[in-house]
Amino acid sequence: MSFAGTHTALVTPFRDGAFDPDAFTALIEKQIEGGVEGIVPVGTTGESPTLDHEEHAEVIRVAIKAAQGRVKVIAGTGSNSTTEAVSLTVEAEKLGADAALLVAPYYNKPSQEGLYRHFKAVAEAVKIPIILYSIPGRCGIEIAVDTVARLARDCGNIVCIKEAGGSVERVNALRSALPSSFEILSGDDSLTLPFLSAGAVGVISVASNLIPREVSEMVRDWRNARIPDAVAAHQHYYTLFRDLFIEPNPVPIKYALSLKSSLSPEVRLPLCEMSAANVEKLRATLTALKLA
Repeated sequence: MSFAGTHTALVTPFRDGAFDPDAFTALIEKQIEGGVEGIVPVGTTGESPTLDHEEHAEVIRVAIKAAQGRVKVIAGTGSNSTTEAVSLTVEAEKLGADAALLVAPYYNKPSQEGLYRHFKAVAEAVKIPIILYSIPGRCGIEIAVDTVARLARDCGNIVCIKEAGGSVERVNALRSALPSSFEILSGDDSLTLPFLSAGAVGVISVASNLIPREVSEMVRDWRNARIPDAVAAHQHYYTLFRDLFIEPNPVPIKYALSLKSSLSPEVRLPLCEMSAANVEKLRATLTALKLA
């Protein structure tokens, strides 16, 4: 199974404190209409740390039902507890997810040996493909290139990494150290094109919640050697890629979606609504791009 293309890191819609399955289903339909290759429910963009286990499973269940096999469903199942990560990944496999996305254990700051054992334990518990997720800015730890290579060698179902370390050099290092069959995805919308140029095959995107067709076409243009078109799209939407992170994700993208749909901008504590100044800044960007 290849993970080339665009996969949307879905927000989890809430209304009055509870998961809103109708808004979620509508969002997924928009993604499919927009031509994405996959959807990622309950990743960190889906506020997974604030969902209990029943909610986590329900969000995956609704995503699989809504997708109806038309796109891949990559369930976020990472945790800073190995036992919990195993449990969530086993449950996602039972529900019918096509793959699982596992973020590096946050806060604990394990050694590279600890990271290796963590991901290996999850991989041995399931048969579905596993995508590693390295985002040191949030987790306080990076999955080292050597550790990724070791996992790729020892675990047949660890087949891809979502790379959000902000470094093209690291993508080069990963590509050099890994077999050609092991895929790399950008975890940063503003770096998707540079990462593609260094050997990534696609993106797990936040921006595609709002503009699925545009992000999907940008990635496809690059992969089909329509380089000027891909560069033009990147330059056109760069301000959006930047300003969707002026406050902690997914606060800005939920606000942007609320302007275009019935999806509520509601987030769960410890996240909260955007400041008035940043609302004004984001609205200006959306208006300039005719997205509000």
